[in-house]
Amino acid sequence: MTETMLKFIRIDGEMPAKRDAKIRAEDFEEIYAGYIREKAQEQSSRCSQCGVPFCQSGCPLQNNIPDWLYLSAEGRLEDAYQLSAQTNSMPEICGRICPQDRLCEGACVIEKSGHGAVTIGAIEKTLTDNAWDNGWVAPIKPITEQTLSVGIIGAGPAGLAAAEALRAQGWQVSIYDRHDRAGGLLMYGIPNFKLDKKIVQRRIDRLKDGGVKFVLNTNIGTDISFDELRKKHAAILVATGVYKSRALLVPGCGSDGVIEALPYLTNSNRLGLGDKVQMDTAKDMTTKNRHVVVIGGGDTAMDCVRTAVRQKAKSVTCLYRRDQANMPGSARETANAMDEGVKFEWLAAPQSIHDKDGQVTKVRAVRMRLGLPDKSGRQTVSQIKGSEFDLRADMVIQALGFTPEDMSALNPDMTLTDYGTIKTHPTKFETNIPGVYAAGDIVRGASLVVWAIREGRDAAAAMHQYLENQLADMAAE
Repeated sequence: MTETMLKFIRIDGEMPAKRDAKIRAEDFEEIYAGYIREKAQEQSSRCSQCGVPFCQSGCPLQNNIPDWLYLSAEGRLEDAYQLSAQTNSMPEICGRICPQDRLCEGACVIEKSGHGAVTIGAIEKTLTDNAWDNGWVAPIKPITEQTLSVGIIGAGPAGLAAAEALRAQGWQVSIYDRHDRAGGLLMYGIPNFKLDKKIVQRRIDRLKDGGVKFVLNTNIGTDISFDELRKKHAAILVATGVYKSRALLVPGCGSDGVIEALPYLTNSNRLGLGDKVQMDTAKDMTTKNRHVVVIGGGDTAMDCVRTAVRQKAKSVTCLYRRDQANMPGSARETANAMDEGVKFEWLAAPQSIHDKDGQVTKVRAVRMRLGLPDKSGRQTVSQIKGSEFDLRADMVIQALGFTPEDMSALNPDMTLTDYGTIKTHPTKFETNIPGVYAAGDIVRGASLVVWAIREGRDAAAAMHQYLENQLADMAAE
């Protein structure tokens, strides 16, 4: 093994080629290329094959990372892909959008030793893209067709992952979604320069080809009642995600030109998909020729600032109340935004928004200082008296995170947490209503795609057992 692996001392870590910042800011194409076969093998060979693989424990999906890195280093790319697909429903998507610097790569032992992490995400992306190109991604073909059916509310990552797992077991699966396309935030929330929509669509097509039914443009609770859905299916999974934006609570936040992040990103993605968007909406949502201030420091804020750059904003500033080290988003995405010309105002928080004739003209902000860590481990902040300053702004985008919509409207009998998320069994993901499960952000709160995939798969395993018990009970009657 030492001839194949442990080459991190002789070989430096190297990400795939990244397009020049000035060139990539002109379009919405993905910014990273894939590794060529030889480079994927080379970078995989840097793995130290730890006895205790911290990269694996740092991955929410518990991917068998050292094993598929070893197979990749040996040139066994199909075997490497097959192993990665055993634990991950969408490896090429996670390889593109996971914050690896905070997860697997951040836990990498050779990163801790100062040699630079194995580029796990880039290798994962390359392995799966290569598998699609070579026809190694097999269609879903259940060994036995089961008679009972499952209804999944929400076609985002948790719902798609659960659908794949349940369909592979032979259950009849229907996914319901309010939008006209499946994919949820993968389709409408994440910009194309991070995740090409063709990558998402081929996963959806694979599910369709495998027998999963998609019922789109359908709002459960309005177009179909929750009770009707329960009568139609033997089990239900709620995987709606969280879409309600956290409000910016400062004077003037109701001015024209102050918008929310998700509608802004959705509008941009729809335009990229070739959809017709109402002219007034397109005008209200574009940042072209505007001075843009984005408030927030997570991945959604980075998506907004980088989208604004591509829409030819005059200037783009990110306002964040903590420092760069305390940002919740991916460090890699922040670096990409900086490369593309985004200005960052660290340790600064909005105090008020000013307007002229109802149209936003500036954001008044105040400098902050860091204090002691709070219960989450992040440092608290407090205002510095007399440190106010103004930022010119024709548009202000609120990217402060998301909370659940009112889930009691879906079913008033469903138990919710104090945060408005659905309360479930900690390992089975079953709600207080028998046969009704929930997974993803609607259980966890706004989180990462990789966690949604993990919980969708775990919920599917619990639902499979429930459905088998239902069949057994029916046979015994």
